[in-house]
Amino acid sequence: MASLMSNLSIRPSKSLTISSFSSRISPTLGLRTSQPVYPSKLNSGKQLKAVEFSGEKLRCSGWNHLLLRRRPVEIIAAAAAADGGDREIEGSAISGAPKSFAERYPALVTGFFFFTWYFLNVIFNILNKKVYNYFPYPYFVSVVHLLVGVTYCLISWSIGLPKRAPINKDLLGVLTPVAACHALGHVMSNVSFAAVAVSFTHTIKALEPFFSAAASQFVLGQQIPFSLWMSLAPVVIGVSMASLTELSFNWLGFTSAMISNISFTYRSIYSKKAMTGMDSTNVYAYISIIALLFCLPPAILIEGPKLMQYGFKDAIAKVGMVKFVSDLFWIGMFYHLYNQVATNTLERVAPLTHAVGNVLKRVFVIGFSIIVFGNRISTQTGIGTAIAIAGVAIYSLIKANLEEKKRVDFGNLDQSTIFATLIRWMANG
Repeated sequence: MASLMSNLSIRPSKSLTISSFSSRISPTLGLRTSQPVYPSKLNSGKQLKAVEFSGEKLRCSGWNHLLLRRRPVEIIAAAAAADGGDREIEGSAISGAPKSFAERYPALVTGFFFFTWYFLNVIFNILNKKVYNYFPYPYFVSVVHLLVGVTYCLISWSIGLPKRAPINKDLLGVLTPVAACHALGHVMSNVSFAAVAVSFTHTIKALEPFFSAAASQFVLGQQIPFSLWMSLAPVVIGVSMASLTELSFNWLGFTSAMISNISFTYRSIYSKKAMTGMDSTNVYAYISIIALLFCLPPAILIEGPKLMQYGFKDAIAKVGMVKFVSDLFWIGMFYHLYNQVATNTLERVAPLTHAVGNVLKRVFVIGFSIIVFGNRISTQTGIGTAIAIAGVAIYSLIKANLEEKKRVDFGNLDQSTIFATLIRWMANG
């Protein structure tokens, strides 16, 4: 680029040649004729003499119409690239690089992400429940879920996909509470899955937005709009209706699902404080490792003696060693993959789409679990489940619209308003 600029520098009494420049361009491009150029007066008021560009006129071999439409800066950039080496300027360099499939069809790619997320989640829930039918040890199964995921992460780090982010004592202190809540919520979900029907557990877990709103209001001190509270009323009513007539109802399954809701709510609270700047894949990997350490002691203390005495023996006698081990491996792999794909999916969409996607996922899981396992549900349970899901949908849509409005309003503020707001925040500590 430097040599190009020196050849094109304006000198009053000396003709300039760019034949050396033209020799580096593709054979399809040539320069001929020379024409004087008379620049206009500069700001200094001095009139420059005529400047000649000697060489040949541009011959494009059918590309005249393309080059004439290109902006000067693009032609200069191509010329600079040619000046930096002996490579020819190819047609793709001038016409622009072709777009990838994801750039041409973003909606199709996002739809594929959603489909993969739902598919993996449904398969996980079905396989997980089938394992509990002959191996009812949710604490140990929870450990297997995390162990397979951690192994997957360690292998990925070893080959650099992704590259492992470093962690220090401060980051460990920030991520540990998140991992503790994740471990408790995960174990309690599995206890509920083992005790009651999958559809019923997911119906109870539809109450999670209620606990989230309550924690935001009374723990974090955030003011929740009245419209959000009203949208949660159908959720509470629907879950109550479904619980009263659910055929698989028992207090262990109900209580475990409720504890899971509370745990995941506090996980969200602590996650807001865990803004480490680390990418989501590495954060989830570290959380999985720490959560695994939390899950090991209760699995050993609560289920260890039973497993050693007759748990493993009974399961192998029912399905065989190969199927037993493969089932445990695949439920762990599907658990990790659906969480990973869910993170990748939700990073691609707006909050409103995120909200709708989460609700539809729960509908898919409940529907498929009823079909696969043939669970009989009463009419009241079906109506209550539908009301609860509709309430979650309304809540999610209202919340997403409020968040989008806040984002737009903040983006429309001028710099002085933003600066004054930041000053007030700092003054208030």
